[in-house]
Amino acid sequence: MKINFDQIKRFEKQIILKKIGLVGQKKIFSGNVLIIGIGGLGCPLLTYLAASGVGKIGIVDFDKVEISNLNRQTLFNPNDIGKFKVNQAKKAINKINKKIKIITYKKKLTSKNIKKILNKFDIICDGTDNYNTRYLINDYCVKNKKILISSAISKFDGHLMKFNFKKKGPCYRCFMPSLPDFENNCQNEGIFSPVAGVMGSLQANEVLKSILNTKNDLNNHVLIFDAFKAEFRKSKISINPKCINKC
Repeated sequence: MKINFDQIKRFEKQIILKKIGLVGQKKIFSGNVLIIGIGGLGCPLLTYLAASGVGKIGIVDFDKVEISNLNRQTLFNPNDIGKFKVNQAKKAINKINKKIKIITYKKKLTSKNIKKILNKFDIICDGTDNYNTRYLINDYCVKNKKILISSAISKFDGHLMKFNFKKKGPCYRCFMPSLPDFENNCQNEGIFSPVAGVMGSLQANEVLKSILNTKNDLNNHVLIFDAFKAEFRKSKISINPKCINKC
């Protein structure tokens, strides 16, 4: 892949980094990533992947923009209310970088369509807000040896985890073996808007490190952020011998 002068100027602040360089920037251009959920996490995630030059990005969401989204879903504005998120997100990203290929899926992810959608991408980003969908995504990624980068937010807290199923290790079900009694998400518990920006940005950080194949990543760990205390902590996720995926 050749990089022209305009691309060098646009991405020079990444290219001059010794851990990226021209070789790394070419990897980013060739990257293909799927984002499931264009909400509080998906908006900053998509923004930074596009701004960094990731060449192919798929976005999955069947929701329309609501006024209550605007405090944290930064790709949208009041004129977008009532319109499909994937359509408006694509329009916003095209203003940032027209050369990026954005593929939209205006549908709910199900067991019937998951193969058709996820098969086309190497790195899967889960920004959904319910456990059943997270299990569905996790199980498909385990079976098909995808890289899964998952994040969730609620109240003042967020967590982020990465699994590279090309290698043996735990999965999301090892971390969360069964459905909790209560669905803790933004809809039910509220959300401090900066938490969405922080965690979506960190999710983009792990995606780019995965594309670059760096050694220092979050694989098989969970990163927990407490915005109220301004604290981070990281814990290792162990294989659960009773996991139904037989990790």
